[in-house]
Amino acid sequence: MGSGPLGLPTLRALAAHPDFEIVLVVTRPDRPAGRGLKLHPTPVKELAQELELPLFQPEKVNREVERLRELQPDVTVVVAYGQILSKDVIEVPKLGTVNLHASLLPKYRGAAPVPWALMKGETVTGVTTFLIDEGLDTGPILRQREVPIAPEDTAGTLERKLAEVGASLMVETLEGLREGTLQPKPQDDSRATYAPKITPEMARIDWTRSAPEIHNLVRAMEPRPGAFTFFRDRRLKVHRTRVVTAPSRAGDGGKPGEVVGVGEEGLWVATGDGVLELLEVHPEGKRRMSGRDFANGYRVRGGETLG
Repeated sequence: MGSGPLGLPTLRALAAHPDFEIVLVVTRPDRPAGRGLKLHPTPVKELAQELELPLFQPEKVNREVERLRELQPDVTVVVAYGQILSKDVIEVPKLGTVNLHASLLPKYRGAAPVPWALMKGETVTGVTTFLIDEGLDTGPILRQREVPIAPEDTAGTLERKLAEVGASLMVETLEGLREGTLQPKPQDDSRATYAPKITPEMARIDWTRSAPEIHNLVRAMEPRPGAFTFFRDRRLKVHRTRVVTAPSRAGDGGKPGEVVGVGEEGLWVATGDGVLELLEVHPEGKRRMSGRDFANGYRVRGGETLG
C-alpha cells in the first residue's frame, strides 16, 4: 500500500526479491491536477503498471476488507499510502501490517517527518519499520537505521535518501519476520514528538526569526510548497538561501526583512538575528532566477523591505 514517491524504491526492491510475491498493489485513485484538471495517477500506480503488478485503487480501502482477506497475505507493507487503516484492515495479514516511516520513531510521528526534521535543525534522522496499530505511528518498532542530514539537504533530497535506505531496511524487516528473528520493541511514548501536515501558510517567511531558522524553513519547504515572502506587494518564492557568516559586511544591519546589501550570489536580508542571503528566488509571474539577477533586474535598493 503506497501512493507517494517515498514508496517507489521499496516497491522495486520487493518486486525484485526472489522470495517475495506481491499479490496486490493498493494505491489511491487518480486525482485531477494541473491547469486542465486531467486525472493523474500516483507515482506508485505508474511503477506498478511498469512492473505489471496487480493494482487496486479503492476510494476507501477500509471498505474492502473482504477483498483483502481473500488474498490471504502473509504481510502488508505500507509506505506513504495516505489513508488511515482500520483495525480490520491492519489485522488481515497473519504476520502483521508493516509501515516504513521517515524518522527515528518515536521522534516525528505524523504526516510530515522530513520537513519537520529540517525545520528543527536536525543533523541526523533515519527510517523506521514498525507494526501498525490503531494509534498514530505508535506501533512496536521492528528495525531502524540512521541517516545523516547534509547541510545542503532539502526536503526533496532528504526524502530521496530516506526512500532508498528505507527500501533495504524493509527487505531486511520482511526477511526477519519470515524467519521469526525479529522482536518488536515498544516505543517510549514519553520521547514522542509530532510532525503534522504542512500547510501553505507554514511556508511564509517570518523575518523576525533568526537567519538559521529561516534558512531551515526554506530547506524544509523545498520543493513543495516552497517558502515565500512578499516584495513590492508581489509574492516571492525563496528556493535557496545561505546564512551570512560575516554580517558586518552588510553595513549596520537593519530591521527584520530589510534589504541590507547584495552579496556575490544574492540579496542580503536582515532577520531577527543575523543576515540571510537569498541565493535563488522565483518572482510571481516570472522565471526562477539567482538572487543577484533578481536584485539587478528589479533594481532592488537598500532599505526596501520583504515581508
